[in-house]
Amino acid sequence: MHNRAAFQLAGQLDPQLPPELRVIPGIDVDLQLAPPDRPGFSRRPDLSVSSKAALARGDEEMLRAGQVAVVVEVVSPASKRTDYRVKRDEYADAGIPHYWIVDITGPVSLTACDGYRGATTVTGTFATDVPFPVKIDLDALLD
Repeated sequence: MHNRAAFQLAGQLDPQLPPELRVIPGIDVDLQLAPPDRPGFSRRPDLSVSSKAALARGDEEMLRAGQVAVVVEVVSPASKRTDYRVKRDEYADAGIPHYWIVDITGPVSLTACDGYRGATTVTGTFATDVPFPVKIDLDALLD
């Protein structure tokens, strides 16, 4: 169900993105939290939204945190604490401006952590204009 929900979400998200952005499933993101002379630290979100320009530079194996507009994690039972707490802090520390947490346990919900000052959780339909206009039918993620 986790992978199916991520696939369905990408399918809804992709056609609504501005022309300069792309949704990328399962790409590593260098969080750039380690000093330059130390081994790096990366995460592989379920989905990332980045610019076509970043991908055109050959960054097909790994994006840098500064190239990512949104990261999305679909919660698995074993990852709930990590997705809601650990990754939220890491993505915020890395400067990724938007983190969406999709929880597929009934009812399906999306928690939007925008700027990480607060978070809004919705069920049914998620709609926002930030960082781009999008409307997502959350219930359809399990179809």
